[in-house]
Formats: sequence, C-alpha cells, structure tokens
Amino acid sequence: MNNPVSASRADSTTSVIDGSRSIGIIGAGQIGSAFARALARHNIPAVIANSRGPASLQSLASEVGPSLRAGTREEAAKADIVLVAVTWSKLPDAMAGLDLRSRIVIDANNPIEPPTFHPANLKGRTSSEVFADLVPGARVVKAFNHLPALLVSDDPQAEGGRRVLFFSGDDMQAKRDVASLIESLGFFGIDLGSLAVGGRLTEIPGGPLPIHNLVKYG
Repeated sequence: MNNPVSASRADSTTSVIDGSRSIGIIGAGQIGSAFARALARHNIPAVIANSRGPASLQSLASEVGPSLRAGTREEAAKADIVLVAVTWSKLPDAMAGLDLRSRIVIDANNPIEPPTFHPANLKGRTSSEVFADLVPGARVVKAFNHLPALLVSDDPQAEGGRRVLFFSGDDMQAKRDVASLIESLGFFGIDLGSLAVGGRLTEIPGGPLPIHNLVKYG
C-alpha cells in the first residue's frame, strides 16, 4: 500500500502554473486576501469576489496591484482553479447557484468562526467532505487553511528554507495542479492523501498540523 503522506514537487507530469491557468478567489477575508497577495508576489493574475460585490474590493485590488482584479462570484467561479475561503456559516449562500463542475476548487475553509469559535457539528465528517457537498462535481483539494494568514502572504523562504504547505484531495490530477501552484508560490507542498485523511489532519480545530510554521531545509 502506498504511503498517503508524501512530498509532492512539480515535475514533468505536473501542470505548472504559468499563466495558462486562470485563478479565482471567493472570499476576501484574511485567508482569501493573503492568498491574493501571495499570487501577486509572483505576478500570477487572479480575480477575487465576495458577497458585497466588486466595488467593495477596489481598495484591496489597488493595494495588491495589477495582477488582482475585483469581480463577481460568477466570474471567480469560471476560473480553472478556484480558492474558497468564506466564513463557515456563510458557505452555503456563497456557493449557491455556482457551477463548479470539473473545476479544481481549493477548500481553504475551517469549521469555526468568531465570536464564539465553537466548532461546527460535522457529525464525524471532515469539513472538506461537508464542503464537497456544496460544490457537486468539483475536484476539491484542501489547502491554505492550516497556516495563519500572515504566513500565507509572507515570503515562504524568509527563514532560509521553504515553508511547508499541506494539501489533500481525492483527484490525483487536481492535486498535481495544486502542488504546482504551491511550488510556484515558493512553498514546499506535502500531500497528505485523501480528503478524509488529510482534511482531518489539517482541520481547525482538532487537527495536529495547523498553525505550526514548519520549514523544509535542503
């Protein structure tokens, strides 16, 4: 049996993020904004959307730079790779009416929110398994949820190595594409296996891997 935990690096079978893949972001909170800044550091274009509409995101787009464009949920959902980072209780409304079939959807959500920070009752499932039900037909990859926002947007090589970023999913090609994106942003990606396994390891709260600033040297 293959070990579900393995380092994943871009190689000849990996779709490198070179501008040919469009990227959308749904959710402009801490993680969505941090992801946008990480993309901008490498001049990777993206469209970002929230529930309040493009006008509310103009200042963020201006701050981040020309690689980021404010758009609608529908525009963001048309991208090849769509990162979703939305307050947990608002996810059903945020995903309602969007057709994400066959698209790679990065689940950067956690089943906890202020002001109480009480974990949602997932009835034994991982948050990504619950999230996948909201985006039928999408190829869901869990990533970018386990690090504080500052460590997502900051230089992942600032400490002399490469900051580790975990990911998991059930679609191997989708994981290869997300691994390529992670590599392009300067992180060291580690594949934790399926959503059921890897999602539980990185989930906030309860998972053993979140928040730690792990760095790969050499």
